Amino acid sequence: MSVYLLFALVLTLLIIAYLVSVLQRIQTQLTLMKDALEDIENGNLNRRVLATESDMTRQICYGINEIAINSQSRLIQQKHSEQAYKRLMASLSHDVKTPLASLVGYLEAIESKIVVGEEKDEYIHVASNKAQHLKHFVENLFEWVKLDSGEQIFHFEIFDLNELSRNIIADWIPFLENSHFEYEFDIPETEYSIHIDANAYTRILNNLLQNIITHSEGDNMALRIFENEQQAKIVITDNGKGISSDNLPHIFERMYQCDHSRVAKGNGLGLSISKELVSAHRGTITAASIPGSGTTFTILLPKAL
Repeated sequence: MSVYLLFALVLTLLIIAYLVSVLQRIQTQLTLMKDALEDIENGNLNRRVLATESDMTRQICYGINEIAINSQSRLIQQKHSEQAYKRLMASLSHDVKTPLASLVGYLEAIESKIVVGEEKDEYIHVASNKAQHLKHFVENLFEWVKLDSGEQIFHFEIFDLNELSRNIIADWIPFLENSHFEYEFDIPETEYSIHIDANAYTRILNNLLQNIITHSEGDNMALRIFENEQQAKIVITDNGKGISSDNLPHIFERMYQCDHSRVAKGNGLGLSISKELVSAHRGTITAASIPGSGTTFTILLPKAL
């Protein structure tokens, strides 16, 4: 009987020792978690709590780490937004104030009859171009603000992508010819039904084509559409000067301009808007470029949302 009692006593002591060890481990983990939470609260979002698979507190540790990672991600996003808005304010100063002042100067010269005849006609032509530039910038700015704030309303319907693309391209042919661009369009004759916002898709193609005419400095472009049961692929290429490897990763960023000396030709919003609109369709847009040879934009749109 004494042997059994001794065995039970030893077993009890072992269990108590194990529980004490577990409690000490939990207490250590709780202390670490408390320190980590205080550290995170004080702004150190790089702090993490280490845990093993056998730790009883591992799920809490993982949760704390996830909170830190998500907070860090939001902070980075906020900083990017702040930088974008700073660039926006700088762009507003240049892209609105400067041409507006110039436009007022031209109109005052016309109104006061400082210029007459052919010179007056030239002043009217220049003033009209500057007014169109301001109009285009303001339209882009308002669309960007709506997309950035999540206030843009989309109307997704079933459309024939090929027919819609042909209609959009038809409007661009006179502009391409006036800009001395040769062009090639390869759009399937068969019907391809896709769930899409027609206005958004039109804006995507318009922005890309405008970008090619304005910035590529080429004289040849092509648009091709490839389709399967899952998705449509729209490929737009040009033979222009291309985009450097330093600039290429940033061209879809808001307010980014590859050539800062040519700010009068663009406002850094068009490609950013196109990317946001493609994302709204759960699609992707990418760019590949060889400096001196040209650039290729590739859009992938799922057949069904």
